[in-house]
This record gives sequence, structure tokens and C-alpha cells, in this order.
Amino acid sequence: MWSFIWNDLLYQPVFNVLIWLYNNTAHQNLGWAVVYLTVFLRILLLPLTVIGERNKVRDEQVQEDIKKIEKEFRNDPTLQKEEIRKLVKRNKINPWAKVLALGIQLLVLILLYQVFLQGITGEKLLRTLYEWVDFPGSINIFFYGFNIGARHDIVWPGFVAIVLLAEIYIDFKRHKENVTKSDLAYFILFPAFSFYILWLLPMVKSIFILTSMFFGMFIGLIIRALFKPHKKQEN
Repeated sequence: MWSFIWNDLLYQPVFNVLIWLYNNTAHQNLGWAVVYLTVFLRILLLPLTVIGERNKVRDEQVQEDIKKIEKEFRNDPTLQKEEIRKLVKRNKINPWAKVLALGIQLLVLILLYQVFLQGITGEKLLRTLYEWVDFPGSINIFFYGFNIGARHDIVWPGFVAIVLLAEIYIDFKRHKENVTKSDLAYFILFPAFSFYILWLLPMVKSIFILTSMFFGMFIGLIIRALFKPHKKQEN
């Protein structure tokens, strides 16, 4: 049962979409096929992305309101806690959309890992392809001179780490008054840890994650413009 779910309902469809993109859209370059697959996936997940980004903007507004309550009721801790409790309850934000979107992307990442683990040549390739997907012949696995199936690459994991550093830095600049020492440690350690994990894995993972990050940042800019929190006038 589990084998049917994993192979027939998950692995085989993703594999066939990847090869179809390789044959028809990516000009027989598997690296670009992975980029297109990632964009296609993010478009499918766009409703969840919109909900997640909207919740993020709302959460920022809630944090601003909490600061105002703390300032207004600083001499009455009991009333302060009660007002904060009411505010949080009134603006309850459910993170399920973001968690679900990340979970689906993680699943596809694992499926891509299986593609390269099991190989994409020979008789297994023929058995896995649907009838409507043409046999691609010898697969071109080089992306701008890099073998996307190779491990221990420092360039593409390095790109991911740099983009993560930039993204975290921009977020810290937006909330610089709340940055703590643990946040600064996160600023260094999370990109470094991500680099190390991606260095251990085939380079295709870095391409997938980098594409997803750029797509997410682009959509995030649009959504933040649409759901920009209102600046309330101080009394």
C-alpha cells in the first residue's frame, strides 16, 4: 500500500512531469527542467503562499499593537496581559497554510533526491515513463557547467547561503529594535548549517531551493504591497 502511494501516486507523476519539461520546455537541460518544475509547483501552491504571507503581515501588525499596549498599560501588568490576550484572540493567525506549503515542497525535494539516487537512465527510465512522455535518450545533467547530480559542490550551496543571509538581514532591518543576541546567532548559524547540508546533497537540491526562494521573495513583495499594515496615529 505504502509502496503504491509513494511510487505510483507521488514519485512517478513528479518524475514524468520533470522529463516532460526536459523534453519540451527546458531544451533538454535537466537543470532548467528542475527550475521550471519548481516554478510550476510554487504556482500550484500560490493560494497557500498568499495566505501565509498575509498572515505574516498581520502578525507584524499584531506585534506593533502589543508594543503599544505594553506602553499604554505599563503601570498595570494585569490589565496589560488581559488586553494582549484579547488582541491575540481577536487576531488569531493559523500557520497551517505556510506549514502545508513547506511540507509539499519538502516532499518534492525528497522525490527529486530519489530521482538522482535511483538514476535516470536505462530500463528503469523506460518503465517509469508514461505513454505520453517521450523517451529523452541520454539525459543532459549539466547546468552552466555544473553536474547537478554531483555532491560536495560549494558554489550553488554558497548562493543559497548568501541569499539566506540577505533575506534574514532585510528582515532584521525591518524589525531592528527587536533583534536579540539569539537572532544574531541565527543570522550566522542558519545559513552556515544550510550550506553544510546542501554541500552533502546533490547540487539539484540547491537549484530547487534557490528557485523557490526567489519565487517566494517575488510573491512576498507583491503580497506585502497588497496587505501592507496600516500605520496607526499616535494619540
